Amino acid sequence: MVRRELREHIFKMLFQIEFNEMSDMPEHLELYFENLLSASDDDKEYIKTKFEAIVSRVEEIDKILNEKTTGWKTIRMSKVDLTILRLAVYEMKWDDDVPTGVAINEAVELAKRFSGEEGPAFVNGVLAKLTDERSEKDKQKDA
Repeated sequence: MVRRELREHIFKMLFQIEFNEMSDMPEHLELYFENLLSASDDDKEYIKTKFEAIVSRVEEIDKILNEKTTGWKTIRMSKVDLTILRLAVYEMKWDDDVPTGVAINEAVELAKRFSGEEGPAFVNGVLAKLTDERSEKDKQKDA
């Protein structure tokens, strides 16, 4: 399975935390995998590991999003866009295997596929704000 497909499955699992108790998520993950016939054991492990890593940082990610969005706190965002942003922010800040540009591009692609008409532009705009800030921090570190 290619990274784009794996990311989509992570997105789908992550989306479920909006509607289920966290204590039920291991069972949901197991059921999801039972129906995911095209995934190898390594694919499933990758999905599970990344899903759990993102979930462990949801509060921190939401805080970042709430600080960087004007008039669009996480409570007001569509659940699809919020889930896409959580995945992208995690990849941008904590996943060294995913370049920032790839994280943004993949988030926009997910928004094109799963969000509404305004979703791709919204996701891109929010992530651009985070990228601008990150670039400033990188410049300060190098100085």
